[in-house]
Amino acid sequence: MTPTLPRTVRAVDTAHLLDLAYEAAMHSFSQRLPVDWLRKHLAAEATHYLFLTLVQRLTHRPEVPLQLRCQQLLTVSTGEQIWGLLDVLPDTFDKIPETLDAASKKDIVSRIEHAVTVREWAERTAADTGSEEKPRP
Repeated sequence: MTPTLPRTVRAVDTAHLLDLAYEAAMHSFSQRLPVDWLRKHLAAEATHYLFLTLVQRLTHRPEVPLQLRCQQLLTVSTGEQIWGLLDVLPDTFDKIPETLDAASKKDIVSRIEHAVTVREWAERTAADTGSEEKPRP
């Protein structure tokens, strides 16, 4: 049975987000950014946000555990906030403390809706620096 999806936003620091990305990589979750890319581009002292959007069960890959797909609002080293996706284990998500009030959650969801995507930001940054680096799972 699929769990009920709590409509919530959780805040994590950069170290915690890197741990979540590493866990997603270990499970070969499809929605994640490479840990090395995140380590290079995230603002070290920033707070990032995860907004639950759906429960994902891969019936064609029964070895892959149930996961929660989160929209993430990431703060990068330029100070900009960008939008991406991250799949997280339900138990892992449940362990992230609930620290935001309703108004803050609403504001974060609004910022996610207006943020540029990770890909758009990476392409723009690459064009500005002449680099070819693009995030790939």
